[in-house]
Formats: sequence, C-alpha cells, structure tokens
Amino acid sequence: MLEHILLAFVPVFVAVDALGVLPIFVSLTQKLKRKEKSAIILQSMVTALAMAIGFIFLGKAVFRFLGITISDFMIAGGAVLFCIAIIDIVSPGKQRRLPARELGVVPLGTPLIVGPAVLTTSLIIIDEYGLIATLISVFLNILLAGIIFHLCDILIKVLGEAGAKALSKITTLLLAAIAVMMIRKGIMYLI
Repeated sequence: MLEHILLAFVPVFVAVDALGVLPIFVSLTQKLKRKEKSAIILQSMVTALAMAIGFIFLGKAVFRFLGITISDFMIAGGAVLFCIAIIDIVSPGKQRRLPARELGVVPLGTPLIVGPAVLTTSLIIIDEYGLIATLISVFLNILLAGIIFHLCDILIKVLGEAGAKALSKITTLLLAAIAVMMIRKGIMYLI
C-alpha cells in the first residue's frame, strides 16, 4: 500500500505544482496581512480538496451527464486565468482587483492547485494504484501546497519589496502563459 501511495504521489505532485503556483500566490496576496493570507491558504486547501475528492467520486458521471469533456474544463479554466492576468496587466497601479475572500476559491483552490491536470491525473492513477492511494496522494499534495504557501513570507524577505514587485509582474505574465497553455491543450485534445 505504501508503495502505491508513493507511486501515486509523484504524478499528483507534478500536476499540483505547488512550487510553480507559489509566485502566483505571492503576487495575488502580496498586499494582504498574515491573517488574511492564512485564511486564503485554508480556503484554497479546502476548495482544492473538495474539488479533487468530488471529482474523483463524481467527475466521470457528471461530465458524461452534462456532455463536458476534460478539454472543455481546461479551456474554461484557462479563460478564467487569462482574464485575471489581463486585468492585472492593464491596471497595474490599482489595488488587487480580486476580493481577498474569493482568492482561495478562484483562482488558487481551482484551477491553480486543483485544475484539469490534477483532475485528469487523479482519474488515471485511480486505475493504476487504487482509490485509497489516489485519495491519500491528493490529500498529501494539497497539504504540501498549503505548507509551501505559508512559507511565502520567507521568499518576500529574501527578495525585498522591489524584487516582490518584479516577481509579481513576471508571474502575471506567467499566469497569462499558463492560461494560454491550458486553452491550447484543451483545443488540442478536442481536435
């Protein structure tokens, strides 16, 4: 059982990509207080876990019932992320436009922590390693993402304010690129 958990952990770790999401998290929460960040982290973890578990148990049936494909899901998630990136690029001087109370749900909980890659990976590894190993690996990866987000202040201290602003703008461009990649992959899967 432990071997199956470890084998399931690795592809979910790659799909969650908590280290890749960290700069985006920093960008989205840079002006928030520690307590607000902690609430967002908890909200993102709960959202991601609920989304992943719900999808593991109901995903295939719901998608089949609604006629939705993974490709459709990827395109929609990419469109949401792209809109967020565009808003940040065209309004750089304004305060964060996303209300803090919603950041943990969208875009952090989904589609950044648990998006199409995690959902698709979960469906694949259930067949290979079993339901229990998949659930444990998803839970551990979401917990790991939360821990990494809690340590983001160390990154800010190392970078300083100017470095954090530069990182914020770079990650906004990365967010737009990730969005385009999700849309492109969704279209490729449709074709």
